[in-house]
Amino acid sequence: MASDRDILPSWAKPSHYTVSLYDIEFGGKFSYQGTVTIKIDIKNAEEFDNLVLNSYQIKVHSAQLQTGDATRKAKDFAYDEKRQRVTVHLGEKIKYTGEATLKINFEGTINNIMAGFYRSKYKPKEGYVAPSVPKDDEFHYMYSTQFESCDARRAIPCFDEPNLKSSFDVELEIPQDQTALSNMPVKELKGSKREGFHTVVFERTPVMSTYLLAWAIGDFEYVEALTKRKYNGKSIPVRVYTTRGLKEQGRFALENCHQVVDYFSEVFQFDYPLPKVDLLAVHEFSHGAMENWGLITYRTTAVLFDEKTSADSYRNRVAYVVAHELAHQWFGNLVTMDWWSELWLNEGFATWVGWFAIDHLYPEWNVWGQFVTDSVQSAFTADALRFSHPIEVPVYDGLEVDQIFDHISYMKGSSVIRMLSSHLGEKVFLQGVADYLKAHQYSNATTNDLWSALSKASGQDVNSFMDLWIRKIGFPVVTVAEEPGQISLRQQRFLLSGDAKPEEDQTVWWVPLGLHTGSSASTASLHKTNALTQKEDTIRDVDDSFYQINKNLTGFYRTNYPPERLRKLGEARHHLSVQDKIGLVGDAYANAVAGYGATPGLLALVERFQDESDYLVWSQVLTNIGNARSIFSSIEDISVGLKKYSLKLVTPAAEKVGWEFNKSEGFLIGQLRSALILSAGLSGHNGTVEEALRRFDLYISGEDKSAINPSLRRAVFSIAVKERGESAFKAIQNEYLNTTTIDGKEICLQSLGRVQTPELAQEFLSFIFSDKVAMQDKHSGTFSLANNSTVRPEVWKFIRDNWDSKIHPTLSGNLVVLERFLRFGLNKFADVAVADDIAAFFKDKDNRGYNKGLDVIDDTIKSHAKYRSRDEAVVREWLKANEYIQ
Repeated sequence: MASDRDILPSWAKPSHYTVSLYDIEFGGKFSYQGTVTIKIDIKNAEEFDNLVLNSYQIKVHSAQLQTGDATRKAKDFAYDEKRQRVTVHLGEKIKYTGEATLKINFEGTINNIMAGFYRSKYKPKEGYVAPSVPKDDEFHYMYSTQFESCDARRAIPCFDEPNLKSSFDVELEIPQDQTALSNMPVKELKGSKREGFHTVVFERTPVMSTYLLAWAIGDFEYVEALTKRKYNGKSIPVRVYTTRGLKEQGRFALENCHQVVDYFSEVFQFDYPLPKVDLLAVHEFSHGAMENWGLITYRTTAVLFDEKTSADSYRNRVAYVVAHELAHQWFGNLVTMDWWSELWLNEGFATWVGWFAIDHLYPEWNVWGQFVTDSVQSAFTADALRFSHPIEVPVYDGLEVDQIFDHISYMKGSSVIRMLSSHLGEKVFLQGVADYLKAHQYSNATTNDLWSALSKASGQDVNSFMDLWIRKIGFPVVTVAEEPGQISLRQQRFLLSGDAKPEEDQTVWWVPLGLHTGSSASTASLHKTNALTQKEDTIRDVDDSFYQINKNLTGFYRTNYPPERLRKLGEARHHLSVQDKIGLVGDAYANAVAGYGATPGLLALVERFQDESDYLVWSQVLTNIGNARSIFSSIEDISVGLKKYSLKLVTPAAEKVGWEFNKSEGFLIGQLRSALILSAGLSGHNGTVEEALRRFDLYISGEDKSAINPSLRRAVFSIAVKERGESAFKAIQNEYLNTTTIDGKEICLQSLGRVQTPELAQEFLSFIFSDKVAMQDKHSGTFSLANNSTVRPEVWKFIRDNWDSKIHPTLSGNLVVLERFLRFGLNKFADVAVADDIAAFFKDKDNRGYNKGLDVIDDTIKSHAKYRSRDEAVVREWLKANEYIQ
């Protein structure tokens, strides 16, 4: 057994499972009976008298082991709840090598915590509902699975580790008026002793990890398309399944899906290997989606889209999430990481290649601009903390892995992939990936296996310059000093707190410079020096008329320019790419927080962007200025001054973009309108507020439901709640309860967080923790309150006062959800006293499963507090000098 991880005994390895679930209760206790028969290869075993499997919240009734001609019944079972294992005691010593068969009869529960085999509540569309569908007074239920990372063991006793791959036969006894789905197509239907039931038997799966096994049961219908590409001479059926009444909202995902399957088959030089692709909308879902092989499950807002009623931002989300999960069908499912420490191999690559596919389908969306403002900036934020972790991180047991499904594995992983692809060239990079997939198909692989394939394809020693990016914590800031005709560069670890100790700053990264220089921004060209490979270096032959480092932000690092150079780059902004401008603003903000720069430099730079017309640049500007306003919100005069600054900044652009959507305008223009109206309204722009309230009244009264474009609901609802208080709060709460739009509940929760009084904040939090708000959405409302500096303290007060009575009992069944709730709810403070109060509160509690989230909260709050204290005087001085403070 490897000493750095807690894994099952290595002498027993599964090769095939037959899973049979029956006597499933559709209501009542939601229990089920099951039999799992596992073929096991026993090798290198001393005499053994037991077998150890993963099992959690399952009751084993009986078991027997067949070795050769001998069959032995288990004598008893020992459960280890903490390690989520069951030991099958056989009662005698056995000496055996070869194939054995273990058969276990057990009982499980279809839980309501979005993990394992679970139930989701929903309100069906009006019309026919299959009579057997379980229901209570208010909701109906569908059943589905979520096994990643370590929850197959909640559904069946199994060997639940990613490198213990097996094939699976699945059969489910279900009511005849419902539909069962699994990874593979239906093989046959068999009779049942239960009246009105039959048993659905599925084809055998390829060899795969337990976390990719999936099934679902419900009152489903579907829309279907066929791939244009032929696979073994036939097109593959692609379907989007929903509960009855929603299937038409799956058409946008469907249209993307069949094109992406064909595109990836071509790009990866390996045909999609299963006979079907099913996408299933699940009404309660802990993540965005899950890549189960052949049966991909999604949160409804990540797969359903209604052209008439959905906010257009969800179009982008659906397209991307569909592509991300399809990427996993190869990268993760066909070839799986050897152990959870290399999760990034799955998630980092799928994130990058998901955007790669969307860029292919929608070149007009400026996908790489989106990537830079979303993925790269999110990765910077997460990795700037002292309590970050390397992309490849030691994982002792499977129970630790949920906390590394984070921005480091996904966003930093994908950012580093983009950096490498840019360096090697896209064609060479994808050839290396295709070679890697072919070499390790239906098996497991490591980071070094990927580097080897890429090294062979490129003729470069990839490991030599990429290893530190994967195995070391953090990233650098490159500080620039100017002299005539040359620049000096120094790399050091970037920490949000700005205080990296010598022992924390020993890594010397390979930093691709992307240095462009010339007599002007429009004529600049690539400099011959392509990388910084030591702590400090001097680059000669640089034209100080214009130079720029990290063109298009392809390198994963911050740049810290001298203040005068930052000003000049701001003046040259119209000659810079969208990615360049995003990087310029994002770096200026981050350097101000960390103390490498200062806030006046950021404010002066951003002031120039009043005439900006690109949504993605505005998104970065609004995020960073919003963060600065949040951090200084408790200092009254600065808060007022920054509000005036924001209002002056957004007014010209908001007035120019207007309220009306034009069918001929691009997707990004609509997104710009939504963002600017929200920002202008919340900053107090009179015309925007008046128009928002006029439209709100027409909409809420029912006089004109078309008064608010679907993409403007969040902006208008948020402005109304802020301006009108309780009356608008009640109206939008009612909208939440009665909306039939897929995205409506999320939008209402985001908007209700704009309340302005402690009383309404507490009322909203109580509403969030009622059964009216699904567990998957409880963080959404809390996040919006945390972003609202006026009532932010109420979030911590509510958590502290209701931890034992509401929060822990409600969320602790799924620690992913609990960690997300705490991190989003508490990381916006900028007061050391609050950080200390939070740390003291959780000190004596069992924090396993959310301890890393608490570290992030503590580090973030203290870094913000340090920044606020350091820059308070210079921000006040700048605001006074520029007449934002009288």
